[in-house]
Amino acid sequence: MSKEMLDAFRILEEDKGIKKEDIIDAVKESLRSAYRRRYGQADSALIDFDEKKGDFHVYTVREVVDEVFDSRLEISLKDALAISSAYELGDKIKFEEAPVEFGRVAAQSAKQTIMEKMRKQTRTITYNTYKEHENEIMSGTVERFDNRFIYVNLGSIEAQLSKQDQIPGEIFASHDRIEVFVYKVEDNPRGVNVFVSRSHPEMIKRLMEQEIPEVYDGTVEIMSVAREAGDRTKVAVRSHNPNVDAIGTIVGRGGANIKKITSKFHPAKYDAKSDRMIPVEENIDVIEWVADPAEFIYNAIAPAEVDQVIFNAEDSKRALVVVPDNKLSLAIGRRGQNVRLAAHLTGYRIDIKSASEFEAMEAANELGGFGEVAEEVVYEDDANLTYTDQAMEEMAAAALATDLEESEVTELD
Repeated sequence: MSKEMLDAFRILEEDKGIKKEDIIDAVKESLRSAYRRRYGQADSALIDFDEKKGDFHVYTVREVVDEVFDSRLEISLKDALAISSAYELGDKIKFEEAPVEFGRVAAQSAKQTIMEKMRKQTRTITYNTYKEHENEIMSGTVERFDNRFIYVNLGSIEAQLSKQDQIPGEIFASHDRIEVFVYKVEDNPRGVNVFVSRSHPEMIKRLMEQEIPEVYDGTVEIMSVAREAGDRTKVAVRSHNPNVDAIGTIVGRGGANIKKITSKFHPAKYDAKSDRMIPVEENIDVIEWVADPAEFIYNAIAPAEVDQVIFNAEDSKRALVVVPDNKLSLAIGRRGQNVRLAAHLTGYRIDIKSASEFEAMEAANELGGFGEVAEEVVYEDDANLTYTDQAMEEMAAAALATDLEESEVTELD
């Protein structure tokens, strides 16, 4: 039995990753539980494991007394002296019990305890393994489908790819190899759940880190990503090396780097003319991130031109963007997509108004918090501007020194 026991411990440790010490503790716990069931208490039970022989030994400890009230806990002086003449009242004597006496109850208890220990240990190992990959991209195989999820086998667990985390129009078959972004790992009583996505904005960032060396080494940093998966994405980037163009690096020669990213996705849409699904490409707009929020918003609204960016005096994360009348639809985008992505990218609530709308609202005094202008940035072609105070002059000089295409001035009330 001893060799079989040690072999079983070794197999469990190698195959299940469960430490031998944990298994031994589980067996001890099960034997103590069985003793409690058999004798109604376990305080006097001692469980030892012989590391060399691989045997468990169960002992009970009884105190030497004059009169025995509980034979499970006590032994008479007369009986103790029969064992050894050295025993005295108050001594503790250890008696070995044969585990086989516990019979089926002990075996069943041991099995249940060990299985529970194995389940908990396996769950902990699985959780820790995948928790390390949270916010990373992993490769997996499509296993099965139901009404809620596509189940992706990541190796030792099936991850859940929900409908909202899928790219519209992207279709997979069983055994397809796909890449997914692990965005949440949960440990609960029923087991470990790994939630993955292909539509998450951070997946774009991780793919760029994989495919573009300058992003991986930190020369070019991706500051924020706004995405409507399968259709359009905006990425804000900055360079930490004055000799490296952030936008050019991300796009790559002839758009090679962007094509590497978009090739990872395979959305399709129905074409009524051909009566079939046709592949589409997710467009990725790359813009320059700047610390100045007005200029950042100006960049984010591209490809539309911007006349003014005005920040709300009552809500510091709200901005009014004024665009030429003929650029309003471009600034808003199809179904509001352009301004929506710009808002997500910059972290500002953005209101878009045409120049004529803005003038009408201003004349009617209907600008609300925008009427009490906290900061208004005007973009003009004329670089010969005048400023009302020294601070504005210094800001303009700094802008001109960096060869900005547009100049900007803050007008104070």
